[in-house]
Amino acid sequence: MKLKSRQSRLQVGLLLLPGLAFFALFTIYPILKLFYMSFLNWDMGSMLRQTFAGVENYKAVLSDGTFRIAFTNTLLYTVVTVPGQMILGLLAAVLINEIPHFRVGFRVIYYIPVITSWVIVSLVFRYIFNTEGMLNYLLTNVLGWTGQYIHWLDSRWGGLFVAMMLGIWKGVGWNLVVFLAALQSVPKELYESAEMDGCGSVQKFFYITLPSINPTILFALVMLTIGGFNVFTSVKMITGGKPMHQTETVLTWMYYKAFTTGEFGYAAALSFIVAVTLILLAVLQFKAMKQKDEAR
Repeated sequence: MKLKSRQSRLQVGLLLLPGLAFFALFTIYPILKLFYMSFLNWDMGSMLRQTFAGVENYKAVLSDGTFRIAFTNTLLYTVVTVPGQMILGLLAAVLINEIPHFRVGFRVIYYIPVITSWVIVSLVFRYIFNTEGMLNYLLTNVLGWTGQYIHWLDSRWGGLFVAMMLGIWKGVGWNLVVFLAALQSVPKELYESAEMDGCGSVQKFFYITLPSINPTILFALVMLTIGGFNVFTSVKMITGGKPMHQTETVLTWMYYKAFTTGEFGYAAALSFIVAVTLILLAVLQFKAMKQKDEAR
């Protein structure tokens, strides 16, 4: 029996070995290499030989005014788009869950923006909100609501507003599918008992629906927060960080420092600062939800 047990363990280990080797080579090694780079003076001028810089790259990131602007923009983007996606997605899921027919059709329609290319929809939004784009044409030449074009993408808040609108529009469908699956798993007996006790729709939503899908809400919150901090393509394609790097996010700024100025050590340090921030936010979100459940 012991021999068979050892043989089975050996077989399992051999089956797992290729996957573990692939994971170590393409995931673990790049992370460790990037962490090592963050402590070096690694730039275009020192590709062959790098000197140890200690924590100077981390100091440079934290003292950089543009990084603080990019971090603030990323935080604002996350704070606006995450609740926006979740609220709209949950409301749409509740409405569709009450429709006995065409449920699949509505789900497909809402999910289409999710599967469309970020590059394509970013270019479409840039065309719509460009100074001489479709929206300004409608406002001035068709509706006559304003006498001059509005420079949507030429200011910090205008560019961020457009990126946030795109983020919410594209993410509602994913939230709808996730929340709809959670709603369909809530026992109908709970709603029937609540109706017998005289509870209305609003009371059933807050006292039955929300507590029942709390794990799904936490999952969506963590995943969307990570996605919010990883915003890159939309900002890169819509504003490119303009004007004067005022619409940069942490990833677009990291890309600029790595591939435009060639400061790879700076970019590596920035990436680990963002990673630590995400870990802290995830821990805080888990603790907050846990305390909320314990309070109930």
